[in-house]
Amino acid sequence: MVVSSCPDQLRVVEATHDFHLHAAWHGRSGFNRFDFRWAGRGRVARVRLAARPLAPSFGCGCRPVPGRGADNLPETRTTITLQPGVTLTTIHRGVPDTTDAWTIEVYSADPNPDPDAPKLAITDQTEANQSAATLTAAALTPRVEAVNTPQTADTGGLLGYRTRVSTFATAADAATTLTAVKATGLSGSAVYTGWDDDAGSAPSQGPWNLDVISIDPHTFTGQLVGDYGPNLYNREPTFALAPGDPAGVAVYHGIIEREATNGRPAFIVHANTGRSEIARLWWHGTLQGAHHNTLTLSGLNRVPGLIRNCGEPGDTPTSQPQQDITCTKASEIVAFDNSYATTTPTGPGTEVVLDATGRIVSINNTRVTTIPAGGRTIQAIGDDATALTTLAQHNTTLRIDSTLFTENGRPLHLTPDETIINGSPLLIQPGQIHTTPAQDGAVHPGQPNYYYGWAHKRNPRTLVGIDCQGRTLLITADGRSTNSLGLSITEEANVAKSLGLQQAMNLDGGGSTTTVINGQVINTPSDTTGQRPIGDALEVLPPT
Repeated sequence: MVVSSCPDQLRVVEATHDFHLHAAWHGRSGFNRFDFRWAGRGRVARVRLAARPLAPSFGCGCRPVPGRGADNLPETRTTITLQPGVTLTTIHRGVPDTTDAWTIEVYSADPNPDPDAPKLAITDQTEANQSAATLTAAALTPRVEAVNTPQTADTGGLLGYRTRVSTFATAADAATTLTAVKATGLSGSAVYTGWDDDAGSAPSQGPWNLDVISIDPHTFTGQLVGDYGPNLYNREPTFALAPGDPAGVAVYHGIIEREATNGRPAFIVHANTGRSEIARLWWHGTLQGAHHNTLTLSGLNRVPGLIRNCGEPGDTPTSQPQQDITCTKASEIVAFDNSYATTTPTGPGTEVVLDATGRIVSINNTRVTTIPAGGRTIQAIGDDATALTTLAQHNTTLRIDSTLFTENGRPLHLTPDETIINGSPLLIQPGQIHTTPAQDGAVHPGQPNYYYGWAHKRNPRTLVGIDCQGRTLLITADGRSTNSLGLSITEEANVAKSLGLQQAMNLDGGGSTTTVINGQVINTPSDTTGQRPIGDALEVLPPT
């Protein structure tokens, strides 16, 4: 095992030995999962890094790479070779910061029970002061804090103001005070100040726990492919590769199964070479009927009129990408195949059923039917339902064209070896930190709480990138814990840069960030209720 090209910076503290290994690694992007399965011999070594730790095993030369906290924080890395060309490195960095404590963060209304939903903690200064006055009148000790978020390529600065109450050694110690806060008509929860990434604050001491999978196309002889379980409609926890409607572009075995959230980054895998890349993608689809008449296709394998993450022309309230927002559209045409489910969504509109040759076998004046084996169905709502009825004629054929384009307008000519999955925001491009949360939909105009909770705060994260040697790195960071703080979006970009990535993007995170070896979860997912439902997966498969 090569740990460093600068051996004077490292010392091995545990001997290398052989063992048998079967491993799997999981993550999530929207509804994505990553699954790594191997059976074979591996080697492990544990190393302790010096005061200025280096990671040329990931990057391209010797340089400081902590990515989080001061350079002199303690850090250990354990690297396991899963198979030739595939390694798992577990990184433990930092120590508990004695300046961090638990506090009560006050919300202006009851928060959404979804642990990933934005809490209404950020307000303008007037409302924050009013909340503080209410709490003071109840003999509590509030404080109002300005929240400045670190600058990225397209956002940063003052988010607003938050109101907090007291400090505590543990979350349990805050319970009585939280009850008193709620008695005033306000709401809130106990939060750890170590999860803040406020601009201008002192660097945190940590700690952080990360898992890094590295896939080297020069020595990797297996396959890196995508899959989605029985169908795209439902979702299940990571151990049962799940159905689900991907929130953005999805390509499996070279087939476009879900249109792009136009302009957002996507992770493209070429299974035949083991290489990968990141690119912003756009999608266009058409239906062509008899006499070459055409209609514009709105989407693939999703409910007509509902567009998760928006980003498509004519969407309401916006045609720009909006992370975790479902836009609507009154008129749409959506195509389905057998990857979606056994039956299509139900509702008013028109549905045309095609056999495996593309021939129209039925035209229905309502929506819901069984998808023929090897065939397709086309659903339309609103004015597009009338247009589809006019275009479709019994016993004629409908041709479906579906194409992805890069930023320069180049169409992607997909092969069965290619997988594409979605995520956001972009973190590194090309070789430099270039984080674009506003462009990629994490900034919700007039709603700072989403950015505060999703991007500004430290959370579990799942990210992917490619280094200058062409290796694919898949990275998870534990979070929402005092034992591992997690990463903000800006910190995530710093970590990606520190690991030598030339391209990198966020693939989501939260409770679905999970690493599994031999069927056992080896990290600490943040959800206390069990594994998150997900829908698709990127799989590292052994040689066939």
